Amino acid sequence: MSAVASSLPLDQLDSRTYRRRIWAWTMYDWGNSAFATTILAAVLPAYYSQVAGATLPSEATATAYWSLGLSVSLLIVAILSPILGTISDIKRSKKPFLSFFTTIGVIATGLLVLVSTGDWLLASILFVLGRVGFTAAYTFYDSMLPHVAREEDQDRVSTLGYAMGYLGGGLLLAINVLMIQFIPDSWFEHAGIRLSFLSVAIWWGIFTIPLLRIVPEPKAATGSLRPGENVISASFGRLASTLRDVRQYSELFKYLVAFLIYNDGIGTIIGVAVIYGAELGFGTTELVLALLLVQFVGIPFSLIFGRLPSPLEKRRALYLAFIVFNLIALPLVGVVTSRVLPVDLSGAPPAPYSSTDTAVGEGVYAAEDPALAYEGAWESASIPAAEVSTESDMPYAFVDEAGARMAVVFNGQAVRLVYNIGPDGGIALLEVDGELLEDGVLNTYSETVRYGVARTIKLPAAGEHTLVVTSSGDADPASGGARLALVQVEVLPPARHGNLLLILGMILAIQVVGIVFALLPGKSLFSGLANRLDTKRSVILALIIYSIIAIWGYFINSTVEFWFLAWMVAIVQGGSQALSRSLYSSMTPAAKSGEFFGLYGVMEKFSSIIGPLLFAAAVAVFGSSRPAILSLIALFIIGGLLLTRVNVEEGRRVAQAEDAALAV
Repeated sequence: MSAVASSLPLDQLDSRTYRRRIWAWTMYDWGNSAFATTILAAVLPAYYSQVAGATLPSEATATAYWSLGLSVSLLIVAILSPILGTISDIKRSKKPFLSFFTTIGVIATGLLVLVSTGDWLLASILFVLGRVGFTAAYTFYDSMLPHVAREEDQDRVSTLGYAMGYLGGGLLLAINVLMIQFIPDSWFEHAGIRLSFLSVAIWWGIFTIPLLRIVPEPKAATGSLRPGENVISASFGRLASTLRDVRQYSELFKYLVAFLIYNDGIGTIIGVAVIYGAELGFGTTELVLALLLVQFVGIPFSLIFGRLPSPLEKRRALYLAFIVFNLIALPLVGVVTSRVLPVDLSGAPPAPYSSTDTAVGEGVYAAEDPALAYEGAWESASIPAAEVSTESDMPYAFVDEAGARMAVVFNGQAVRLVYNIGPDGGIALLEVDGELLEDGVLNTYSETVRYGVARTIKLPAAGEHTLVVTSSGDADPASGGARLALVQVEVLPPARHGNLLLILGMILAIQVVGIVFALLPGKSLFSGLANRLDTKRSVILALIIYSIIAIWGYFINSTVEFWFLAWMVAIVQGGSQALSRSLYSSMTPAAKSGEFFGLYGVMEKFSSIIGPLLFAAAVAVFGSSRPAILSLIALFIIGGLLLTRVNVEEGRRVAQAEDAALAV
């Protein structure tokens, strides 16, 4: 790109150069979204808990350490973002900062390939560095939006970035799932998972190159440094001045408060979706597939939302009609079919396994429960409360002699056996109905003590079964002991059996009907409302949909509803966040984009605090995630009401006046 082209204002660029810059900018979202899907959401959290943290006392401890790393990384970025953003405005250094933090993130992510069993400290350090690099670099990426896209194109370009992110992140996640399934561990321990971490680093690094090569460094604000003033003191001074002059940017800061609140609800729904689905009894495969569904379905809907506010878009009424149709049809059809279809098709919970005269039904049976029958010299002990993060000690039964048995007769199809492992752990044999299981050896040896390890035993058919755990009295060759320590037996509820092909077929049928509705009566019915849509009102529409998602999430109890709900999330997730970014960009002085997007980044980080706390409090009070999901409506309603009070045109006028003053 020539120096002349680099210095031209956006409205003077030829169409080819303008499109290339937009493409290069969106490709960064394509690349770094792989970190969000594979590292943050789908693979590393479970790997940290089960492998890297295998030497920690419990899964609860591993979860606590993971959460601590997440908090530390967010705190570091929250402190650095506004300061570095201001420096980048003064020094023309948005691209160098983006490159620097991307390099940190890429290297840290690539080094995760070295993390093996027990390497929780290394994993924590690399995760913190990777998350800092990912989040800080994204702040500078966001701040380049007003320098890449003309004001009238910012909604479209912002949503295009999110759409490319969904596609890139989802595509690599699908590749990573295949790597995990098919790369053998004979290469090295957990080869598929560890190589998936390396693939994220390579993917992220390669797709950063177009932005660095094609998009020029935005101009610095003129007159920013006075004689004798250095960039550090100037950045702190300008940031302090901006915070003092809140009244000058009153509409922008009103928007930031609204964004802080409603984005908190959005982030919480995204963050707890997998946990909530698992609590409702949906399997890991379904949850990963649902995550992929949201990734890929979010692509077209992000683009649709990006076009809703544009007065030049001739199909606005069609898009709006299609979205509103989904808003009504998905919950209605989902609720009806979950009640009408047989449970083996809808995925509704089958009748629970109940206790009989000769067997116990589904439930948890602790070591001291009379349902567990012991033979031999078993003794009792308890796990220290500090080790399991509970208010009371967890009892367990242990034995060191060969031939000692524990038996339980249960009515069901699957049981979860919970036990402790450690340096004195020995070997036991597992039998069901008098026959040794195919993988019936239970080795409880570990170099370090860990409490509450679980193993699930699934049987071919439901009914009354007898599980027997027999201590062999043998030690693992690496162990000096032969202790067997049992904590509890849980008889699991019946598995859900939804027909995924049928469910997806129904969703696609709804989309076809929605397209027909939009093309025929939808255009005339919604043309008036569509013409009134601007960026702010489009965000409010997304918040209405999120409120319905939260209400429906409280009631869902079938696989068909879970998938329909995931589709609704895909409709609004990318569009709501992209339009929020472009709305903020339109009220931000371009010459101070680094500074203001640094503040925006801080608000995004703080918006990941209130929602989870509200969610956790609701779970603590009600003992279930259902009321917690419902409580998120308050964030959408309050945030939406505050958003209605933001005068966007006034905010844009102030930003343009500030740019004009700095250009003098």
